[in-house]
Amino acid sequence: QVQLVQSGGGLVQPGGSLRLSCAASRNIFSTYVTRWYRQAPGKQRELVAAITTGGRTDYADSVKGRFIISRDNAKNTLFLQMNSLKPEDTAVYSCNAVWGALSSWGQGTQVTVSS
Repeated sequence: QVQLVQSGGGLVQPGGSLRLSCAASRNIFSTYVTRWYRQAPGKQRELVAAITTGGRTDYADSVKGRFIISRDNAKNTLFLQMNSLKPEDTAVYSCNAVWGALSSWGQGTQVTVSS
């Protein structure tokens, strides 16, 4: 089982930017599909962005053009660059790695967009 450790997040004003990181305990990107999810209070968890083993990316409509998912294979780290943040982006963000029936989650990190 792979361990995922998140960093980043915090409080930012509307229009600002943040970058989230998700460090894996070993090299996973050649075999695991990796994703970012978020969950706002009182709402269901939402898929934000995904990147396949081949590097293809996909985004929720609500974040297209503002968020970028990427990875550093050498550092076994997944990123989520969040730009032009809006108050509705406020949520706990979690990274996820899936390979077949195996699924690992980061610990989650709070992102609050507020003036």
